[in-house]
Amino acid sequence: MKKAARLLLLLPLLCPCLSAADKPNIIYIMLDDAGYGDVSCYGQKNFKTPNVDALAAGGLKFTQHYSGSTVCAPTRCCLMTGLHTGHAFVRGNREVKPVGQSPIPGDTVTVAKLLKRNGYRTGAFGKWGLGNPGSEGDPVNQGFDEFYGYNCQRNAHTYYPTWLYHNLEKVKLDGKTYAHDLIMTEALSFIRKNKDGPFFCYLPWTIPHASMHVPEKYTAPFRKKFAKYENTVGRYKGPSVKNPVAAFAGMMVKMDEGVGQVTSLLKELGIEKDTVVLFTSDNGPHREGGHKPDVFDSNGPLSGYKRSVTEGGIRVPLIAYWPGRIEPGTSTEHISAHWDFLPTACSLAGIKSPKSIDGISFLPTLLGKSKEQKQHEYLYWEFYEQGGKRAARFGKWKAIQRNLKRNLDSPIQVFNLDVDIGEKKNLAAKHPELVKRAREIFAEAHTPSKRWGNLVKSTRKSKKTE
Repeated sequence: MKKAARLLLLLPLLCPCLSAADKPNIIYIMLDDAGYGDVSCYGQKNFKTPNVDALAAGGLKFTQHYSGSTVCAPTRCCLMTGLHTGHAFVRGNREVKPVGQSPIPGDTVTVAKLLKRNGYRTGAFGKWGLGNPGSEGDPVNQGFDEFYGYNCQRNAHTYYPTWLYHNLEKVKLDGKTYAHDLIMTEALSFIRKNKDGPFFCYLPWTIPHASMHVPEKYTAPFRKKFAKYENTVGRYKGPSVKNPVAAFAGMMVKMDEGVGQVTSLLKELGIEKDTVVLFTSDNGPHREGGHKPDVFDSNGPLSGYKRSVTEGGIRVPLIAYWPGRIEPGTSTEHISAHWDFLPTACSLAGIKSPKSIDGISFLPTLLGKSKEQKQHEYLYWEFYEQGGKRAARFGKWKAIQRNLKRNLDSPIQVFNLDVDIGEKKNLAAKHPELVKRAREIFAEAHTPSKRWGNLVKSTRKSKKTE
């Protein structure tokens, strides 16, 4: 009996999950197209993000965290389902006309559904991109009690839309109101209404995706700093922008203001210590609408941008903030990805993760229990645009294969990220054993899809079966 009692006392230390009575609120902030170097605590020098920096100073900064994909919709699918793009239903940006994107199936197991079934109020405020309005993929059909924002990614190309969605209702706007402000109002209201918790508040903000729109008071301080671009004009959708370089800096200041609004509200409501805040981006920096990521060193020491599977396209910031539970001012080299969020959220909520997912909970890392942290054998990405490409991270090694629609056996590049974070020196010729291992990973990780094909020429034919 004494041994059993001692074992019971040890269980909270051995189990990475928290007790059902200790369910924290979860706020997940995801920027749209912000690069690894686009916030000052990750090296940005051209503007400051003090509220994001405060999260890092008071929490944990991940240095080897990865996005689900190199573009918007598949990243969101990976985040919601715990699956990487070799298994996920959505593996690219596929549109539905007149409004929306190809919907995830109604029976998809999402993190929102799992949390809702276990007592969480769930809200999403920002950009969805996983199902056209009213479809089985609509956020209200995928576990969210409340949604406000851009259901359709195309509509999110302007910050001055003529409509947004509130649940299934189309909300008409005047085309002159900055949508991010409306989204923030609804998000803060959701947090306030559900302060007694637990709640899951998903904030997939559109900043800094093109177009480069932000109210002038945010751009004005940067016009002199970036005066050489004052005669440039950028346009993606909606109003054109004079000096989109200055506008980008203003957008990031506006974004940081939103982070401050969230954290200030948590303090005001007295629930800061009851809430886990996670901050990340959906992929690497973009080059649309006149944005010039090289001016800002947006990908930091990494190479590549959005739509690439090099580090610059898929390595993203991740900051975790949880006063009293996460040691402040710390950092970790734990290798993780967006598909780890679902099992981490389950651990936080004290529930079991679904079987057959690719994610691994990083709660032990959050709690400073690195010895208990399980590691990935590998991370995997596949992308169907630009000729078809895929990549894998296994340990310190990174493998990349391109032009798959022409040749499934195209050459594989291998890089040692410990000494070559910019992926400049291909070591494939020196390490045939790593090339062989990469091919094994690629074969294991990729599951053919009727919707997406097999990353080769047959991809186009497979569309007939959709």
